Amino acid sequence: MYRESTLSNRLERGEIDGFLLGDRGYPCRPTLITPYPEPEPGPQRRFNVAHCRTRARVEMTIGLLKARFQCLRHLRAVNPTSYCHLNRAVPILRLYFDEAADHRAHLRLSLPSIMSLIAAVRLESDHGWEREIEVLVFLHWLAHAASYRVVSQAFNIPKTSVYNIVHRMSKAIMGILRRVICFPTGDDLEAVGAGFAQLAGSPAFSRAVGAIDGCHIRIKPPANNSHCYFNRKLFHSIQLQAITDHRGKFLDVFVGYPGSVHDARVLRNSPVYAGSLYPPAGKCILGDGGYPCLSAPICLITPYREPVQNPVQARFNSKHSRARNIVERAFGMLKTRWRCIFFKALEVSPAFVPEVVACCAVLHNLALVNGDIVEPEDEEDLDDGLPDPHNLEARVGEHVRENLAAAVSAPNIPVPALHEHDYL
Repeated sequence: MYRESTLSNRLERGEIDGFLLGDRGYPCRPTLITPYPEPEPGPQRRFNVAHCRTRARVEMTIGLLKARFQCLRHLRAVNPTSYCHLNRAVPILRLYFDEAADHRAHLRLSLPSIMSLIAAVRLESDHGWEREIEVLVFLHWLAHAASYRVVSQAFNIPKTSVYNIVHRMSKAIMGILRRVICFPTGDDLEAVGAGFAQLAGSPAFSRAVGAIDGCHIRIKPPANNSHCYFNRKLFHSIQLQAITDHRGKFLDVFVGYPGSVHDARVLRNSPVYAGSLYPPAGKCILGDGGYPCLSAPICLITPYREPVQNPVQARFNSKHSRARNIVERAFGMLKTRWRCIFFKALEVSPAFVPEVVACCAVLHNLALVNGDIVEPEDEEDLDDGLPDPHNLEARVGEHVRENLAAAVSAPNIPVPALHEHDYL
């Protein structure tokens, strides 16, 4: 135990000048001096006497501690890896072990989704609360957006433990984010394109492999620069930018920009734009009118601005809206599942909010994979907003949009009348 302590390591490295005194149960080292095991008369015996008198202070301190806290006299040695077990008498844990119960009412996830999360996260610790406990505490905190004190009473564990569990679990979930939220490739990419073509009702939209949009997350006004977080909807927020597939599964999330920043600027500063990460060549993603229409560095197709000039543009906008609406639906599902997080200002530090929101996105994807789907209870705000006045790229992708609009209006089957005559 001594060799694993921080103090011994600092003494060995020379960070602390000095040494410790220990009894014969410890090995004698340059930094840990023990008495002679069989002292000879003379200097060795006098050393042992002086050593014992000095070291007796630690024995006296331990004695005072045991006298003040009588329970310490009856402690038994325990295995540090298993001293915190599931207490099935706690009501919330009884619910967890009841397979017939509706876990979504209290934890917002079905039992298969919870088990999937427990299997996915890795907590680097050889002691403390079991992984199931930590997952349930974190889910209960997310589901109710409750204070650490309320969660500690629900699980009958200390408030400081709840705080540590919440932050440790959020770090663990962030560790699996890139495995759960990722871009499709190969056959999966073609399946996403086919899904968007089905949503739009036009095979021309098989080129679309994602839908992008932004969402405002309410926060408490920060102590510094709170005006930067005050958005055009008149509340303080940070922004979540997300790309989803045809099922509403998140393919990419970028969260943390203040609410006053325009969607187009958030996009330009996101990794997916700066690194041209998605979509691949020959594919595009769909966005609302608040984004620029682009062909590079990423291909982003937006609808024509109203009023449209002809039926071709009107038909394209209708198909585009039907396909792009899936990202609005994804935000609706996210907010319905974690309504205590998204429908009121988060009672946590603004610096911790992006991590909490990213964890909700990871859990959203895990739930969809396990067939745990919630229907949106509130319609998303479909206000596209105004285009960024400082954006000089808004027309770069117009030729791509024109080609896509023409493909949407082109007939899917040959017109019989065209075959009634011979053409030179």
